[in-house]
Amino acid sequence: MCTNKKFDWTRTIKTNILLLRLVGLWPSGNENFAVNFYTVYAFISVIVIMGGNNFFQIMNIFFVYTDLEALASTIFITITNVQASVKMYFFIRNIGLVKKLIQLLNGPIFQPKSKQQINIVKPTLKLWKTVYVCFVAIVAVTTFIWSIVPLLNDFQSRQLPLAAWYPYNHTVSIFYELTYMYQTIGLWYLAVANVDMDTLIVALMMYVVAQCDILCSDLKNLTNKKFGSVNKQITDCVKHHKEILSFARDSNKFFEMIILGQFFTSTIVLASTMFQLTLVNPLSSEGLVRIMYASGVITQIFIYCWFGNEVEAKVRYPNIFFSLTRACKN
Repeated sequence: MCTNKKFDWTRTIKTNILLLRLVGLWPSGNENFAVNFYTVYAFISVIVIMGGNNFFQIMNIFFVYTDLEALASTIFITITNVQASVKMYFFIRNIGLVKKLIQLLNGPIFQPKSKQQINIVKPTLKLWKTVYVCFVAIVAVTTFIWSIVPLLNDFQSRQLPLAAWYPYNHTVSIFYELTYMYQTIGLWYLAVANVDMDTLIVALMMYVVAQCDILCSDLKNLTNKKFGSVNKQITDCVKHHKEILSFARDSNKFFEMIILGQFFTSTIVLASTMFQLTLVNPLSSEGLVRIMYASGVITQIFIYCWFGNEVEAKVRYPNIFFSLTRACKN
């Protein structure tokens, strides 16, 4: 039975889009960045808040590089934040392609043809939502603890959440409170940007998997006359398959450099975090932060690998797809 109501694929990622817009990475509608108020806000968010935090952390490395413990304490979070900035650069540069892909999702060729097909893709969408909630929870708890640890340990020592260098004495009252607020806002902005860019990339993988499930359903129901003649259905399946492969290729163009950088930095960060755990009591607040941080990095890698493997299995395994494509060419 055909469904008359258009299925909104983007409903699943509405929270992602909202949060990306909050941190200055998602212009309204189908537009790219233009000369307007939002672009000014995006500049303040990305360059002044997040980029500024990264700059002062990098500068601190030149002052502590002779101290291995201090260097390790500084570099393992700095690398992640710098990589997030690089990720934002590629994301902003390819924002037009991302919006085009999201628009294509709601096109007629990607629409489920029946309530049964909607039910088929629901588990995939639900899995992504579950992963998203778990990932957000881990990152939110880690960021919150990181933000308040200096206050819990010793407020009088005037420590900051992140080790950084500033061209002024940040331990003096007023300057300390303002710097603490600046770092905390930057920390949360970076966390939100990182999580929602990662999960949006994974969502694109999830959509490819869901479309493959719909295509498999179409192939199993070739004899159903409600959807036209068998020849027409085969032709539609071949076209659908080509569109899925095109969608997957364009998605890969968008995130291939992002994922490469993510895996490279995650390896360094995990090694540095494990070293940090040997220097502190694992049951202390510093140890808890590092354990949660390592959990977030591992989860970040896991979701890429899990959904990437699902795409590989769905797109490449069914040989009937390639047989149909060859038949269409002939």
